[in-house]
Amino acid sequence: MYEVAVEHTFAAGHALRNYRGKCENVHGHNYRVQVTLRGETLDKTGMLADFTEMKRLLRALSEPLDHFFINDIPPFDELNPTAENMAWYFCTKMQENLKLDVPVEVAEVKVWETDIQSATYRPPSTPASK
Repeated sequence: MYEVAVEHTFAAGHALRNYRGKCENVHGHNYRVQVTLRGETLDKTGMLADFTEMKRLLRALSEPLDHFFINDIPPFDELNPTAENMAWYFCTKMQENLKLDVPVEVAEVKVWETDIQSATYRPPSTPASK
């Protein structure tokens, strides 16, 4: 099994719903998102996925959040904008938008809110990965 990963950073504000503590108030983070893809087959170039294309897609997915109040942006206008939910969101959107020559799936997405705090989402394996 091969794995490749890219990271991207962006800044945004949010406020946690149904939470008691400082994070229920509006505050911001310099987020870091890491997406890891996995697959068993390399393309004719010898790559699982092109880093350039992975970064382009990750940047495009984070652009609507960058320097905005995440609570105002779907699906986070209803879904609590926790690091866990953001990891799930990036995982789902990356998988939906991957256009590669070989079968590849998102292995995991990690979202850091600070240098020492992160949340990870690993989707269930799909039949193509077995």
